[in-house]
Amino acid sequence: MSPFDFEFMRNAYAAAGMVAVTAGVAGYFLVLRGQSFAGHALGHVGFAGAAGALLFGLPPLAGLIVVSTGGGMMMGLLGEGVAERDVGIGLVLAGALALGLLFLGFFTASASQATALLFGNVLGVDAHTLWALLWVSLFTLVVLAFMARPLLFASLQPELAEAHGVRVRLLSVMFLGVIGLVVAGAAQVVGVLLVFSLLVAPAAAAQRATPRVLTAIALSVALALAEGLGGVTLAFYTDWPASFWITALGVAFYGAAFMAKWRAARD
Repeated sequence: MSPFDFEFMRNAYAAAGMVAVTAGVAGYFLVLRGQSFAGHALGHVGFAGAAGALLFGLPPLAGLIVVSTGGGMMMGLLGEGVAERDVGIGLVLAGALALGLLFLGFFTASASQATALLFGNVLGVDAHTLWALLWVSLFTLVVLAFMARPLLFASLQPELAEAHGVRVRLLSVMFLGVIGLVVAGAAQVVGVLLVFSLLVAPAAAAQRATPRVLTAIALSVALALAEGLGGVTLAFYTDWPASFWITALGVAFYGAAFMAKWRAARD
């Protein structure tokens, strides 16, 4: 039987594909700016929103979007320098995890829903979630398209960009807010604990493979798609969790890029 014979598999492919495209584009800038830890932390921050939404009978994705986006913008406001940024991320992360633990303590209806939040359940994505992911993905890509040039300038030469009138702090706040949206979508596929695999691994591998910006972004998207769609396919044929396969492919892609660059440097 083909995976496309089943509606839940078609939904899973659509969800993984949409999330992979946005994660591939946003992840490139995230890695370029040295903010990979922020992307990882926002997954944990979003857990508090999703757990709170479940507690009050709301869709988990809505809670993820609100809290992840707000948490990302707060991280951007708390500091721009490396030391300030790490402290800000740590504070937001600790506070959000404490709230998530509190909400989870009150929410006792189903342990499987909490597990799905942590590790994802892309094979359980329904049509309503697909539409939500579509709008989130389109909005994210449009915003990133408008931000791309000043964001690239501010990422490579922040002092020079600020001297030319680029509002670096505002740009950082907006960008981390967008990353929060991407994390909320990625959590539907791999869960809040494994968003790193889709958001950072493809982009990091692409940047090791090529220094060209457009080529690296295209390669990052291609690798993210290969992770997402390949992971869903392998989950269908092996009955192993899709999140495991997506993460394993991400690690494999980055390992291959690392080895290729290492061999090229030796030669």
